[in-house]
Amino acid sequence: MKPDVVAVAVKGLMPTANGCAVFLGDDSKTFVIYVDHAIGNVIQLTLDGVKKERPLTHDLIGSIMLGLDTKLDHIVINDARDGTFFARIILRMENELGKKIVELDARPSDSIVLALQQKRPLFVARTVLTEAEDMTEILDRVRREQTEEPGEDEA
Repeated sequence: MKPDVVAVAVKGLMPTANGCAVFLGDDSKTFVIYVDHAIGNVIQLTLDGVKKERPLTHDLIGSIMLGLDTKLDHIVINDARDGTFFARIILRMENELGKKIVELDARPSDSIVLALQQKRPLFVARTVLTEAEDMTEILDRVRREQTEEPGEDEA
């Protein structure tokens, strides 16, 4: 992979008043993308490996891609402007007509779900990672609070 992108993983999810905070990052930095409740739930279901009774939209997209001999190669969160993140989905198509790479503009939230469902890599542009606020300490604090026993501070 090119040096202008960095591999990241979903490091955590946290419900918020207006949706869900998705913590993404590598060993050196964590940043947050805010998504709506529905997408946050789908990301959590995917991370937990929960099988759904009926296909959701992202499942349908995966089935369509399978039917068209198209594979998700990877996703890249490639830009951030005014607090809004942007992403690209990179698809590989191979059929009787030849090989083709298709790059699609997409919301990072949808891109993350598809990459997680298909176990494909997530990348972020190095400039986006550099400019994003480091939320590593916030994630660590949330994790500590979630593991503390109720009433532990009162003892």
